[in-house]
Amino acid sequence: MATNQMNKYVWLVETIYRAKRISLKELNHRWLSNEMSEGLELPERTFHKWRIAVEEIFGLSIVNEGRGDYRYYIENADELSSGNLRSWLFNTLSVSTLLQANLGIKEKILLEEIPEGQGYLPIIVEALKHNTMLSITYQSYWRDEESTFEVEPYCIKLFRQRWYLVARSPYYDKILIYALDRVLHLEATETHFTYPKAFHPDEYFEGCFGIVAGDGTKVETVRLKVSAGQANYFRSLPLHKSQQETERNDEYSIFTLRVRPTFDFIQEILSNGEGVEVLSPVWLRKELAGMVKRMWNKYRSNQ
Repeated sequence: MATNQMNKYVWLVETIYRAKRISLKELNHRWLSNEMSEGLELPERTFHKWRIAVEEIFGLSIVNEGRGDYRYYIENADELSSGNLRSWLFNTLSVSTLLQANLGIKEKILLEEIPEGQGYLPIIVEALKHNTMLSITYQSYWRDEESTFEVEPYCIKLFRQRWYLVARSPYYDKILIYALDRVLHLEATETHFTYPKAFHPDEYFEGCFGIVAGDGTKVETVRLKVSAGQANYFRSLPLHKSQQETERNDEYSIFTLRVRPTFDFIQEILSNGEGVEVLSPVWLRKELAGMVKRMWNKYRSNQ
């Protein structure tokens, strides 16, 4: 589908979403003030074609409230913040549309570097669709030499600008996770495998903070005492979807999460410095206390 047409769909959703409810007359007025219109009005018939396309592509239902000025709204607007594939796709396209429309100030828009590896996504997606094995040449962080092997792809996951492949290794007979930026070569094979009915990606990562899963760490209730200043960041960008603020005062807040306290979660807590204190579980509090003590000993020895 032409990028320009997709941009029009994105514009339609964003305009209605921001307005909450909008009539065709007002929608047309805003369309004419947009450069994509090229000065041409938005016919009602075209609007309905776009409305249907938006539902088919993004799963967003644009409906008429059926009274008064016959204003339109997005019936399931909460989908835009649900974190599922379609909402992620829409949000990505929305940002892309914004950037394309403002290339004249590109030096004022700073983006993060994306690690190599995403170029393998088309091959992996095809393998996921047809349940075919992949041949990978991989350079692990923990080994000096690269190795080539075949895996059964189960799903892919994006975490902090990096793509990961979750796959079963026939050699080790277990599920492993591979960072695509560590892949040196990847190609499809014609070997089919049976995708396990018992494997569900959402369940596999249930309670996980990031990409660490399958290491046997159980989901637990974690209570964090966060300084008042740091708590603002926790509210705007929760550590996990289960996060709840259970106590709040002028000095600190208590946040409760149901997570697997894996290595990546512990590293995230440490990255917040003295602004975050683990209250429970006790074993996790002791674990971090030990790590902080060892860090202090390293710095103290150089004084």
